[in-house]
Amino acid sequence: MKPSILIIDDEPSVGRSLSLVLNDKGWGVRVCHTAADGLAAAQSSRCPQVVLLDHNLPDAEGPSVLAKLKELDPRVRVIMITAFGDTSLAVQLIKAGAYDFLTKPYDLDQVLHAVDSAWRDFETQSRLDLYRIREQYTESDHMVGESSPMLEVRSIIGKVAGSDATSVLVSGESGTGKELVARAIHDNSGRETFPFMDLNCSSFSEQLLENELFGHEKGAFTDAQDTKPGLVELTDGGTLFLDEVADMPLVTQAKLLRFLDSRQFKRVGGTRDLDVDIRVVAATNKSIENEIEAGRFREDLYYRLKVVSIHMPPLRDRGDDILLLAHHFLNRFAKKFSRRFRTISTDCAEAFQSYPWPGNVRELKNVVERAVLLEDDTVLQPQHLPKEFVREGGGSLPAQGALRSLQEVVDAHILQVLEQTNFNKSQAARILGISRQSLLDRLKRVERRNEAASEKASTSISRA
Repeated sequence: MKPSILIIDDEPSVGRSLSLVLNDKGWGVRVCHTAADGLAAAQSSRCPQVVLLDHNLPDAEGPSVLAKLKELDPRVRVIMITAFGDTSLAVQLIKAGAYDFLTKPYDLDQVLHAVDSAWRDFETQSRLDLYRIREQYTESDHMVGESSPMLEVRSIIGKVAGSDATSVLVSGESGTGKELVARAIHDNSGRETFPFMDLNCSSFSEQLLENELFGHEKGAFTDAQDTKPGLVELTDGGTLFLDEVADMPLVTQAKLLRFLDSRQFKRVGGTRDLDVDIRVVAATNKSIENEIEAGRFREDLYYRLKVVSIHMPPLRDRGDDILLLAHHFLNRFAKKFSRRFRTISTDCAEAFQSYPWPGNVRELKNVVERAVLLEDDTVLQPQHLPKEFVREGGGSLPAQGALRSLQEVVDAHILQVLEQTNFNKSQAARILGISRQSLLDRLKRVERRNEAASEKASTSISRA
């Protein structure tokens, strides 16, 4: 993606000459001749990284334009151009937020040096901001695991990150770490210094979701007092993660498909196409094939998103990764809460490995965090765990759920958590480490299985 520069100067010859030179150097250049046009240009598209701003414009003074540009994006580097060699004016402009200033007449080497310096400073600051975010992320979670399914996932991530693939679809149950896949792809790609943005598609109505994605123009609707860029625009150069994409309304799906095909979009209420260069990573815990059959998801969008497909395995299929993750979370939370926990007992390890983990890695993390926070010991024991991990008479949950199927164990656990929360579905979902919608979907499946079982029993009785 080309770095972006905006030139605001009332002399057309200056704009033309600077534009030619900077274009040759690989910059994306836009030229405006008034303060109003310059501010409109900065507001109507992604704010440029560097601005060359004439101090004396026909419709405004430089410092007021400088202040408005910094309001649009505090990171923007503004180089003021003045016709006076006044030191006090230069000091005033620097104090007002200008990065540098040039005095007319200037030579092109001066301009190129100032622009290059401003761009490097902008990029350095952006990197520092991203490192801070990444450090927080690194402290909060890791893609821990050495099982075959996870080794395959990491192999695909490495290939995708180093490729030009602009669409990736990640599938897997709730709590398996689909967002971690998106972040890993971003952090190991050439887009790592650009933004990583995320959006949960099930959290917004159709109108609000479109607004969040594509933004709106001033006056597009009653409350649109100002132009607002959407996440697609703010992510330019980086990665956009769309979680629970199967819940996206059909109208928004059509607009997302158009964007993925053309890399262009219009803000709500807008008439001009805007261009961005982003990678979209979409995730779902549903079967999109089933959603297509039900008419709730566009087949063409599915294949457009599925340029590369990654499946996150459920925790119960990851073998010894369960204990690797448990130790990882134990050490991290012991450090965080200043507790003495250092290791996990054999009985506790057996309980972890025999438990079906309907909430996957998220549930394991919550269980370990709760134990470390509430208990005080050096070894994590079964009695430190929630009661669903321990059978009556002591000991860990048997591996086959006392001759019950895995699905029956999961159903029983969900119903037990619901009973313990007095059927508060939001609270139960938090304990299970899944979304409320996922809990409702699971309950519907439990109800259908129970109805089928009752119908089968009734048929058997009538035949007898």
